[in-house]
Order: sequence, then C-alpha cells, then structure tokens
Amino acid sequence: MTRKKVKLAFITNDSARKATFKKRKKGLMKKVSELSTLCDIEACAIIYSPYDSQPETWPSPAGVQHVLTKFRDLSEMEQTKKMMNQESFLRQRITKANEQLKKQCKENREKEMTQVMYQSLTGKGLHNLNMVDLNDLGWLIDHNLKDISKRIDELNKGSNSQGFSAAAAAAAAMVPPEAVTRSGENLQVERPGPQTNVDTMQRIMDMISPQEHVGFGGFGDDALNFNAFFP
Repeated sequence: MTRKKVKLAFITNDSARKATFKKRKKGLMKKVSELSTLCDIEACAIIYSPYDSQPETWPSPAGVQHVLTKFRDLSEMEQTKKMMNQESFLRQRITKANEQLKKQCKENREKEMTQVMYQSLTGKGLHNLNMVDLNDLGWLIDHNLKDISKRIDELNKGSNSQGFSAAAAAAAAMVPPEAVTRSGENLQVERPGPQTNVDTMQRIMDMISPQEHVGFGGFGDDALNFNAFFP
C-alpha cells in the first residue's frame, strides 16, 4: 500500500504535532547517520524543540563541535556558496515549476498546431484561425519543409556516393517504371506522394503570408510578440 502524501503545513493539534516531531526526529537522525556512513563525510545535526530542555545532537556534542569548527575555518565565500534558506529554496522551486509549465504549454501548442496542419492537408479550411494560430502554424510548416528538404538532400548525397544499392533497387520496385530515370550509373527515384504534401504545405504557407511570421515563440524575451507559449 502506498504511503499517503502528507500536506506540508503546521500541525495545529498539540498531541499530533508532538508525536510527528518525535517520529520525524528519529528518522532525520537515522538519515544523517546513513549519509555520513555511505558517503564517508563529516556531518552533524542539532535539534532544538519545546519538548526538551536541552538540544539533541548527533553524533555527539564533541562531534558537533568538531564539524562546526571546520566549517567556521572556511572563508565566508566557501561557507555561503551552497547555503540556502527557505525563501531562496521556494524561489528556486517556483522558477523550476514555471519552466516546466512553459515547456508543457509549448509541447501542447505544437501538438495542437500539428493536428491543424494535418487537417489542412486533407482540405479543411483555415478560416477559423486567428493571427496567433496562423503565426504558429506558419512556423510549424516552415520547420517541416526545412526538415523534408534536409532529408531529401541527405538521401541524394547517399545515393550519389553509394550508387545503386540494394535499398535503391527495392525502392525502385515499389514505384511505376515511368517514375524511374537513369542518369549515368545512378538511379534516381521520383516519388510523387511526398512532393505532393510538400506542395500542399507550401500553398498553405502562401495563404498565411510568410512575411508576417514570427515563428513559434513569438513571445520569449520580447513581450510585444504574439505568442506567450514559445521562447
């Protein structure tokens, strides 16, 4: 059975707070001991509480004094280099959470625009899209066109360097004879399907007016751009 997630808030009930303190204190001391043993480091713990007249220490008062003396012998810069208070810790967590939220929003927006792009390839109109949607759709199509062109160039370079390979022969067998031409010793296979999709996406780009595209991340550091989702 999984452990129930505990809400990190002050426990108002006195008896429950005292019981939780004793349980957590024992676990904390155990963790400090394990950390010191497993990682071969010097560590200490000092716990003050309203339930005890004297603070509880680990591993011993002399051991705590030894660790604190070594810490005080360090320069002020070394002492504060990795020090963190509650405020800085919360700020760090908030910053991290905002970054994760921004990343998730960007991924969701890209998936949404990818679906719109596929629907437009099947003939669905773009009349219900606003300027922000058209802006992001234009960036996505442009990105896909560049990726397709890059892959085509890589395939052409591989075909020119390796000549007529078994893979090229298998690919040639899958297309009609009129789509195959011979140039010297190399076979060039012309496939109408992908090119049709490229032409369709290009027509969509022309409809969106490419000169007005800002691209995904119309916001970023410039607060005057269209889209707040993308950097």
